[in-house]
Amino acid sequence: QVQLVESGGGLVQPGGSLRLSCLTSGFDFSMTTMSWYRQPPGKERESVAVSAAPGGSTNYADSVKGRFTISRDNRKRMVYLQMNSLKSEDTAVYYCHAQTWRNGAPRDNWGRGAQVTVSS
Repeated sequence: QVQLVESGGGLVQPGGSLRLSCLTSGFDFSMTTMSWYRQPPGKERESVAVSAAPGGSTNYADSVKGRFTISRDNRKRMVYLQMNSLKSEDTAVYYCHAQTWRNGAPRDNWGRGAQVTVSS
């Protein structure tokens, strides 16, 4: 079974930095597209960063381009989100996501989330 566990959230001042980590198990990590999503209070969950498999290409939401970086360590089965120049609008619960496949269809797998609060 797929397991995703986020860590590294917390309170940070505007302009500060934070690094989220996601420890994974239960699937072929190197062959799996990994993403970070976030859900601000009262709003819908949205994708912020994607690390695709098998090519490893990345993609970012316009709101975080140039500030956030997704990376992965296939040996450790970890995916990271480095967040710089944080703004109050980045406040959200951040979720690690893995796209696995069963019977020819994609499956969404979610971590439980990590709270990131950007406030002075």
